[in-house]
Amino acid sequence: MTVSTARPSDGVRVVTVDRPPVNALPVQGWYDLADAVRTAGRDPEVRCVVLAAAGRGFNAGVDIKELQRDTGHEALIGANRGCAEAFAAVYTCEVPVVAAVQGFCLGGGVGLVGNADAIVASEDAVFGLPELDRGALGAATHLARLVPQHLMRTLYYTSRTVTAAELLAHGSVWRVVPHPELMHTALELAEEIAAKDGHLLRLAKAALNGIDPVDVRRSYRYEQGFTFEANLAGTADRVRDTFGKEA
Repeated sequence: MTVSTARPSDGVRVVTVDRPPVNALPVQGWYDLADAVRTAGRDPEVRCVVLAAAGRGFNAGVDIKELQRDTGHEALIGANRGCAEAFAAVYTCEVPVVAAVQGFCLGGGVGLVGNADAIVASEDAVFGLPELDRGALGAATHLARLVPQHLMRTLYYTSRTVTAAELLAHGSVWRVVPHPELMHTALELAEEIAAKDGHLLRLAKAALNGIDPVDVRRSYRYEQGFTFEANLAGTADRVRDTFGKEA
């Protein structure tokens, strides 16, 4: 099962991604994740959602192999739209979303956590956008919500990653804990949030989204236009075909 939902405590829903080996999602997986988050947020009994993942890493982005198998652009268009749907579902979820991040959080993973309301990370968590090494662009919109502008650009151009401890220093991660304590800490925060009045939480979420200086949905879709341009030019295929063949 790629996406599942659990109810660990009153007012809290946990949406978990589990797609071995690295939680790289195919097109349908992004839509399934979007549906799960939206469904949880619409439930009047839910006051906080925890976004989690099974395995050694949180999310490795899109399924590159699915793109490589497609001789046209159907998979790319699907991935673009699916990612946009999943990211928007987290951002517009009617209640706060806490991301519980372990291991690698790359590409689409950054898109997910960059749209979350709070992030709890394990000590082994790393965050980055290897897009330029994968024949793609995108999610700079969301990385810019985690680190300052010039660091975001350097990370984007180099495909380097930053650690959870570095993000904690920038104030974008709430807590960094040993891996075994990750879900306990994330649920602890979620339960603290869920103790508030549900109607006020929904109003607060809408209000905070309304005062954001950047329209993250429009900004991300703008970025995706350049991804498609790279594909039409043949650049993306040339770079993407090196995936998995690095020395």
